[in-house]
Amino acid sequence: MTQEDIRVGIVGKASWAKLSHVPAIKDLPGVRLAAVATRSERSAREAAEAFGADRWFSDPFAMIRDEGIDIVTIAVNVPAHRVLVLAALDAGKAVYCEAPLGCSIAETEEMARAVRSHHTAIGLQGRHNPAVRRAAELVSLGRIGRPLSARIVSPTFGFGPEIPVAHDIFNRPSSGANLLTITGGHTLDLVEAVLGPIVEVDARTEIRWPLVKLTDTGVESVRATADYVGVLGKTVSGTPFTADIDAGVSLENIRFSFEVRGSMGWVSLTSNHPYGFQAGDLKLTSNVLFVEPDAAAVSGGTMETAINVGEVYAQLVRDLREGTYRTPGFKHALHNARLIEAVKNSARRGVRQRVHHRDARVERLESTSERAPISALAVLVPRN
Repeated sequence: MTQEDIRVGIVGKASWAKLSHVPAIKDLPGVRLAAVATRSERSAREAAEAFGADRWFSDPFAMIRDEGIDIVTIAVNVPAHRVLVLAALDAGKAVYCEAPLGCSIAETEEMARAVRSHHTAIGLQGRHNPAVRRAAELVSLGRIGRPLSARIVSPTFGFGPEIPVAHDIFNRPSSGANLLTITGGHTLDLVEAVLGPIVEVDARTEIRWPLVKLTDTGVESVRATADYVGVLGKTVSGTPFTADIDAGVSLENIRFSFEVRGSMGWVSLTSNHPYGFQAGDLKLTSNVLFVEPDAAAVSGGTMETAINVGEVYAQLVRDLREGTYRTPGFKHALHNARLIEAVKNSARRGVRQRVHHRDARVERLESTSERAPISALAVLVPRN
């Protein structure tokens, strides 16, 4: 691909797109928000004006087929992912889709098989954060010794006893979008980014608020998806971990933490952003010396919610220009979906589950993002 601007078209006008995708695209050099598409002319025009897009489409499929679009970003509810993703792949476009990719394992497998040689990116952006990449280096290089255990606390203000009508979809298992698939998927993906593949899980889920008040109408809705998830697991290196994924936490009490204890030290990632590690920046601390994390690709003057999404776009753009496939894409999304399924099965059956990592039906391999090497000339940062 040439060095001309890479043109992104966003399907959807959800607040998450406005808070993350749009500012990330605008802050990255060589990338342009070329179009936005929704299901109606009015909303498409309004979204284009709000986002500062060059064009708008009231037919998402028309935008997908348009020759002026290089990357199609899917930022709509999960049930609509499949048809849009398959159309974009069929049109030969690079596709960036929010996580989870599909409503079910079968849908996710179908989309992963359809990738062929196209470039894809899945919205599990927490692993791309510079602090996460540096923490992974500290672990992989043995700076804290042999990892002995890890503890993750992953709270969210969402999925609580009161939600807006637009979020009622999260209460229905058929939607594929809930605390386990969203916050749980992001949390466990971060564990794998730092400690390697998860090989087994023992889980418990609870519905603590079976009736949820819809704040827009005052009507109560039945919740049929978990609003608490607890996971005890083990990674391929033999490191045990616990993950506490808690919904309905008040904003003033939001604090994400991920600490790995090793035989020679420890490393910790923390954040108090309302969206947790999915959106906000993360603070890296340790009792061993480490290299300051690289500057985020879109950190300068950009809202914090766009930092990690910006890292995904930056890697995807490098892949498109260089012909590489380093961005975690739909094969990675399929692994994450199967990991979540293992957690769900463990909670339902009360039995520890093994996690399988190889999918013979998806032949094209995709690796994780490149990690910047530690330079002997870089500044060492002590514990703070």
